[in-house]
Amino acid sequence: MISLVLGLGNIGKKYDATRHNLGFEVVNLAVKKIKAKALPEQPSYQFYQKTKEGRKIILAKPTTMMNGSGAAARELLEKYQLSPSEMLAVIDDFNIPLGSLRLRSNGSAGGHNGLESIIETIQSAEFPRLRLGVGPVPEGVDSVEYVLGKFSKAEQKIVNKMIEMAAEAVIFAAGHRFEDTMSKYNYNPV
Repeated sequence: MISLVLGLGNIGKKYDATRHNLGFEVVNLAVKKIKAKALPEQPSYQFYQKTKEGRKIILAKPTTMMNGSGAAARELLEKYQLSPSEMLAVIDDFNIPLGSLRLRSNGSAGGHNGLESIIETIQSAEFPRLRLGVGPVPEGVDSVEYVLGKFSKAEQKIVNKMIEMAAEAVIFAAGHRFEDTMSKYNYNPV
């Protein structure tokens, strides 16, 4: 079962509602849905807590920018004495179609700088991740510019549905085996 949900993104107004901040949006919605309590902000993360059926669930957002996400992961794993397998990282992914949810129990960074930072910092790739599809990158567009861009009006309806499903998946994962979460929430709209 998942005890720590780490939604990745970049802090700052200019990054709000960008493709790269979907992890933050999922955490924000999950916090609202389960009425998690905000805890005092730490130097490298904001976090929230909810105790449900005797189990503590931590939802967090790194404040270090995407490339420094590993610091928050390490500090939270140590603070709550959790193994990497109890942490779910929530990220955007331009390699999968817009609207897709892809849950995996481990794997490579797949070119995602936030995941790369976590893997390097905690010295393990053995943690679950929830990838939110924002792809494909249009031909001739730089991938960095693309992920730091905002969704079009036409895309926003799909994105809202994806965030809603992802928040439900995160909440479900906190009370069920991760294999069951994968079976229930892996989704490809194509």
